[in-house]
Amino acid sequence: MPLQLWRSGLQLSVCVPTLSSKLPARQIRTRHPLITSRLDNFATSRKALKQAAVAIRRSNCRAVRTFASTMQAVGDPTEVSAPGKIANDKVEQLRKEMAVADGGKGVSAYIIPTEDPHMSEYAPSCDERRHFISGFTGSAGTAVVTTDSAALWTDGRYFLQAEQQLGPGWTLMRAGTTKCPEIQDWLASSLPHGSRVGIDPFLHTVTNAKQLTEKLKESGKSLVPILEGNLVDKVWGAGRPAPPKAPLRIHKMEHAGQSVQDKLIKLRKDMQEAGAGALLVTALDEVAWLLNLRGGDVSYNPVFVSYVLVEQQTATLYVDQHKVGKEVAKHLKESGVEVKDYNALLGDIKTLAQAHTKLWADPTKVSYAITASARQAAGEGPPGKASPRKRPRTDTGGTESDEIAAHASAIFVEKGSPIAMAKAIKNKVEVEGMREAHLRDAVALCGLLAFLEKEIGDGRVMDEVEVDAELTARRKAQPGFVEASFPTIAGAGGNGAIIHYRAEKGSCKKVDKDTLLLLDSGGQFDCGTTDVTRTMHFGAPTDHQKMCFTRVLQGHIGLDQAIFPEGTPGLALDTLARAPLWSLGLNYRHGTGHGVGAALNVHEGPHSISTRLWVTQPLMAGMIVSNEPGYYEDNAFGIRIENLLHIREADTPFKFGDQSYFGFERLTMIPLQRKMILTDVLSKKEIEWVNSYHKEVWEKVSPRMQHDKDLLAWVKKNTQPL
Repeated sequence: MPLQLWRSGLQLSVCVPTLSSKLPARQIRTRHPLITSRLDNFATSRKALKQAAVAIRRSNCRAVRTFASTMQAVGDPTEVSAPGKIANDKVEQLRKEMAVADGGKGVSAYIIPTEDPHMSEYAPSCDERRHFISGFTGSAGTAVVTTDSAALWTDGRYFLQAEQQLGPGWTLMRAGTTKCPEIQDWLASSLPHGSRVGIDPFLHTVTNAKQLTEKLKESGKSLVPILEGNLVDKVWGAGRPAPPKAPLRIHKMEHAGQSVQDKLIKLRKDMQEAGAGALLVTALDEVAWLLNLRGGDVSYNPVFVSYVLVEQQTATLYVDQHKVGKEVAKHLKESGVEVKDYNALLGDIKTLAQAHTKLWADPTKVSYAITASARQAAGEGPPGKASPRKRPRTDTGGTESDEIAAHASAIFVEKGSPIAMAKAIKNKVEVEGMREAHLRDAVALCGLLAFLEKEIGDGRVMDEVEVDAELTARRKAQPGFVEASFPTIAGAGGNGAIIHYRAEKGSCKKVDKDTLLLLDSGGQFDCGTTDVTRTMHFGAPTDHQKMCFTRVLQGHIGLDQAIFPEGTPGLALDTLARAPLWSLGLNYRHGTGHGVGAALNVHEGPHSISTRLWVTQPLMAGMIVSNEPGYYEDNAFGIRIENLLHIREADTPFKFGDQSYFGFERLTMIPLQRKMILTDVLSKKEIEWVNSYHKEVWEKVSPRMQHDKDLLAWVKKNTQPL
């Protein structure tokens, strides 16, 4: 395994099996008898590194990983990198492009985000630049390559995964931990005075560009939008996948519940109130929702690469027109929507800007490239901006953040997208579609769990990939199934602790009677989207595993039963899910709940339930949100329990302050594994919740299984009272 390095101040230390009698002041105990110390200043010579490599090869790989996770648990590392100073070939090629970028002036650093030009969480394969350059496949993260280093920032869901996937020369920056700097702070402190930091302006929002510019300017550095194309694409070359060509399909009124015309009428009223003559829609799921269309350009997300521009009298879809078939073309024409080529957007934006039409654009979603083009066309940029290929400069060669704000305000209405909230609050038809999707999903999931319990209980050994394939086949058998809503997470044993793990043949684990399996999966149906996690053991779980499961269950129940006044953000409820774990000194490194689209993206904003202080969006009736507390022991096991919830008005005896009070309706109907529950730890009220939930599962799901007596018997057995 790669040597794991931690930085402590200016001192470089290497964690290896004991090669010296020197012990640290704070001794770290691990499961491996050889790994007992941290050898300060060990990585000071080639000879020392070779000694460390030999020691690690002779040791148990799992033990080394255990030691690394123990070090992490006590809060020591914020950075982990693979050994050696020679980066991989892709990074070296990128550095050559950086040296000649911007007309030969070059840049000292280049930022590679996850996002595509639409700021998507999941991008088409041709836009997976961060994955290509770093090898890291997680859905969240930003890579930064400088002339002598390469670093990747990602959050706690992906620490273990990134450790495994990052190659030589990469440093893992554990975002969100106390010792890990923000990207702009790291660049400001790490680069020499006068350094130029390059970005692809199509992949960074106005907000992000402003933050970068401010921080870099403070330290005598500058932000440089690279206009001659993405530098990673130049390295990628002919190997880069072609843009997606999936055809569009109509999302029928029986599932949408509202016509395109009605949605446009509401949008135009919002535009009038905001003083905007046009609205630019850049987020792919917002385009799909607005036009009652779905696509297949992004795996697991039924969206298509496009923009929409709405004016008071017209609406235009910018898309590859080869994707628009006759039925879709008719649907759009009847809805009052014109179709233009995807690349025609910038020209139309410039025309609006030249006419000084106020353009509403969400600064957290629209690219800096689009807003810069509009400012240039309006002639409102700083002096010397006659050419649209020029950009505003400071004396140090950078882009002034105050100029960005001032000139944007002259032609832009910078507000959050009105579609985000309209999409998040489901109408009655969408809610009913989500209920139906979850009942179809329940048939597939219950069938899988019954199958696994019997097969593995009888001694069969499967692997994680086979579990995924069996589940997918059962979902495909359900009416209206389109595709999975995200890659299935089938994590056996230690893989369950990798929060967004994905099994692959050749490296996946076996699932047998001694395995604790975390199974997180979901489906896209014509009527709705599902996302569910269950954790199960097919033999005899340990008391510790059962205790951890029960504490996670208590947190799940606590959130499920919450009643809260209107105006309450998810942040205020997050503690309910964590408190039972906190009582044991345990926790988890991910949010407790995310929004979910209706036959759309499985991750949806603007609401969530998490510890993120900046997410202040209140939870509102009609929203869908997940409830998924968990607990993870690195290289040992993972536990998560996830249901989707529909927020609706609660029936309370009082309404203090004339406020509405909200509660949750459960959508997910899958039994919990009873043998994982320590009933003596649960309160009477919590036991009643489990029994009530299982009774509801039986009543709603059993009518759909009358044709399968064995499955019906399994569901009946697994929904009996505790």
